[in-house]
Amino acid sequence: MSDVQSEHHAAPADERLCALEIDRWMGPYSAELRAKAVDALEHGRVLLFPHLPFAFEATERALFTPALSNGKSKNVSLKISGELGGTSATGDTARLVAGMMMRFAGAATRFVEELVPHYAGKLERAPTSYRPVEIEGRPASVIHDDTRLHVDAFPSRPMRGRRIMRLFTNVNPDGHPRIWHVGEPFEDMAKKLGSGANEGSRLHASVLSALGVTKGARSPYDALMLGLHDGAKKDDVYQKTSPQIEVPFASGTTWLCYTDQVMHAALAGQYVLEQTFHLDVAAMARPELSPLRILEHLRGHALV
Repeated sequence: MSDVQSEHHAAPADERLCALEIDRWMGPYSAELRAKAVDALEHGRVLLFPHLPFAFEATERALFTPALSNGKSKNVSLKISGELGGTSATGDTARLVAGMMMRFAGAATRFVEELVPHYAGKLERAPTSYRPVEIEGRPASVIHDDTRLHVDAFPSRPMRGRRIMRLFTNVNPDGHPRIWHVGEPFEDMAKKLGSGANEGSRLHASVLSALGVTKGARSPYDALMLGLHDGAKKDDVYQKTSPQIEVPFASGTTWLCYTDQVMHAALAGQYVLEQTFHLDVAAMARPELSPLRILEHLRGHALV
């Protein structure tokens, strides 16, 4: 594994990454490979597929330009409905980028369900994104700065314990890597930063929902996850001293992880495709490994 990562603050590399030699988007995959994948995924590791590129068609080569971004949103997004957002593209170019993203969404969904058949029929496909803008040097407030270690949590969409899984593919045509930092296990982070996060109040959650600020009321779990997300990003000491490794995902590499569990930061890179999935905790092979169950164990009571 030493050829795909470098040490940063001495976190053991093999505890954070799990490389799988898969070079096709369609199965079948061996039972041994499937078992290894779901075990590593649910234990909070990043599944790495060094030989699984997503091929652009000849007509799609024109989409390798940051000009696709509208300059306001971080990424070009595609909803399940087919609605395209975050882009300046119109007409034929908009149809081209939407078609490419739909093709990726279909390949990604089929791939995850065939690699982890335990999830088949249980995954909710969320929006797809294309990230044509270089992340390094992009201005952002501390809370919105994805170059700082964090776990994913949605301010406006309460998950109530549901999982957030993301599959990424580096499609950079010039061979440049996507650089991540991958941090310590979720429980270790929660023990360090949990005292600064609170469970919110039911009244406040109800008001936010009634005003349309959130899509439904936040649960105590959602409030805690937002607190951990914001707390980690705001804590300069934690950012500098917490155990983490640097991972350069080479062009042509695909990776998959639960981003609500894996402490991660994207430091550099351009041209990445990403597919988000949501999954009920009960649909996991090992629900006790979820952030919800870990936080409930640490807090001593139910959080949803």
